[in-house]
Amino acid sequence: MRAGRDASARSKVSSPTRLAIFGSTGSIGRQALEVVSHFPGRLEVICLTAGESVGLLAQQCRTHHPQFAVVASAGAAEELGRALDGTTTQILVGPQGLLDAAAVADYDVALMAISGVAALQPTLEILKQRRRLALANKESLVAGGHLVMKEVEMSLPTLGEKGSPPTAKNGKQASLVPVDSEHSAIYQLLQRVEREEVAGITLTASGGPFLNATREELELITPQMALRHPTWQMGPKVTVDSATLMNKGLEVIEAQWLFALLPSQIRVLIHPQSIVHSFVNLRDGTSLAHVGSPDMRIPIQYALLGRQESPYPTLDLSACGPLTFGSPDGEKFPCLALAYRAAEMGGSAPAVLSAADEEAVHIFLEGKAPFTGIPRMVEAVLEKHTPVPSPCLDEVLAADAWAREQVRSEARKCRR
Repeated sequence: MRAGRDASARSKVSSPTRLAIFGSTGSIGRQALEVVSHFPGRLEVICLTAGESVGLLAQQCRTHHPQFAVVASAGAAEELGRALDGTTTQILVGPQGLLDAAAVADYDVALMAISGVAALQPTLEILKQRRRLALANKESLVAGGHLVMKEVEMSLPTLGEKGSPPTAKNGKQASLVPVDSEHSAIYQLLQRVEREEVAGITLTASGGPFLNATREELELITPQMALRHPTWQMGPKVTVDSATLMNKGLEVIEAQWLFALLPSQIRVLIHPQSIVHSFVNLRDGTSLAHVGSPDMRIPIQYALLGRQESPYPTLDLSACGPLTFGSPDGEKFPCLALAYRAAEMGGSAPAVLSAADEEAVHIFLEGKAPFTGIPRMVEAVLEKHTPVPSPCLDEVLAADAWAREQVRSEARKCRR
């Protein structure tokens, strides 16, 4: 597998693991800081970043005393500066501040929990610095998977001159550990088998809150209804994506890059209880399953510290009730098929898919388009796009911007 070595194989050291959290005020970032609090002396917070959530970021900084804090704007920086007056935390601003923090902060592992394609450039910078990346952001791999994995591979040890032992560039090696529960499950399972034994993988999906809704009922879904996920506590965009199954489609593209698989080797299975997090399917017809409570703190802890005794309750299967599985309904939830189409198109198509979906979800949450308009807008934009093969970073960002404008144009047509 290509995503990096097993986090649990790291040798034990007395000094704490120095941690940078990019996106500390979001759902994943807040849960990561809960993990930090459960392991005093094991994790030291070096950097925290947020957008405009200054109040919460200031509280986090006063608790964890990071070397750096990054906010989105000069106004937010001024407000944070007043809140942190008398502390030693250095405040950085905007996208450049994220890149500066990734380049100069003294961290061992970075948790990337910023949402959207805004995470791509700091993700690449973290890997260029040859650090360990715990990746919770989908768009980095969906839009720029070829760029991300290239950075991981460039840091791998190479044979030295005259047959000397392999050495990593700059004496360091980048690694990538996925944080999403499904990808963390696959990552862990693949540590236990030889690659040639693997036929494919199966990602499980809860199915979201509208799994049993009729097509007519889907037309009437409001933003408030879509934000009530039955199992997971997530941010608004990911919650809506789970309701449309686009979240699972994006995870298919992520898995394609993380585990060097073809889209045809990745299956999606509806599992409403969210107890079986995914399967690795073997060539002999058997499958390995990863089973656990639906608690994101567990894969976060694994990505940061490896296999440690958990402070969270152990899963009791006898109390779970029946576990059910089924195939996704492509007629009611076309976003999953759109993601597979973008994966097969390749090049810049996944970047367009991701950006179009993000913009369409935003328009839906503003009450300017119906729930069923999300896949319609995404499909219309994807059909207009001619993929750029192996796009560079600028071409990825250009495709992202183009897709957003196209979705806004589609939305305006619908309102006429």
